Amino acid sequence: MRLVIARCSVDYVGRLTAHLPLATRLLLVKADGSVLVHSDGGSYKPLNWMSPPCSLVEGDGAWTVTNKAGEQLIITLESVDHDSAHDLGVDPGLVKDGVEAHLQKLLAEHVHTLGAGYRLVRREYPTPIGPVDLLVRDPGGMSVAVEIKRRGEIDGVEQLTRYLDLLNRDPLLAPVRGVFAAQEIKPQARTLALDRGIECLVLDYDVLRGIDNVEDRLF
Repeated sequence: MRLVIARCSVDYVGRLTAHLPLATRLLLVKADGSVLVHSDGGSYKPLNWMSPPCSLVEGDGAWTVTNKAGEQLIITLESVDHDSAHDLGVDPGLVKDGVEAHLQKLLAEHVHTLGAGYRLVRREYPTPIGPVDLLVRDPGGMSVAVEIKRRGEIDGVEQLTRYLDLLNRDPLLAPVRGVFAAQEIKPQARTLALDRGIECLVLDYDVLRGIDNVEDRLF
């Protein structure tokens, strides 16, 4: 991972445009090729970013980051206070809590929740960057990668996007589409998922456990 602290302005040029005026910020360049722009406040999320696959070209006083859709993140550098690179090694991935692990098990057992005719291929399908929660086949035989969260946020969509990018390079699986499944999906995460062609599925924990009985409901 490369860490750069610089006084810079940032312009995003694509389907939407956005501008960050001149200020001191933290720039992260990750091993997967993603580039993120952080401030020293606001939240843990970046102010702007470019997800992989993308290319970074460093010119005279500017970085130009371009994704496969041709969108660009242009970072204009006025000064650089720090620039260092660090090898973080292989990350073991996020260890799911008990609820997420149980949701994965239940959805694997009740794969028809995804739709009639779906069948399970494997739980914890391995990839070089971590296991996909479920790999299934839809009624037409197409591969589907399912990422399961208790609370669906943008980070989960980004994680599934990286898995899909790798899985679609495998000629035995491609094409692979994605399903983002969670008990609750944040509006921003849903918007990003749908923009990337990822289906969203809200899971009812009690229904999956067989506790919820429609006939017993008042409403």
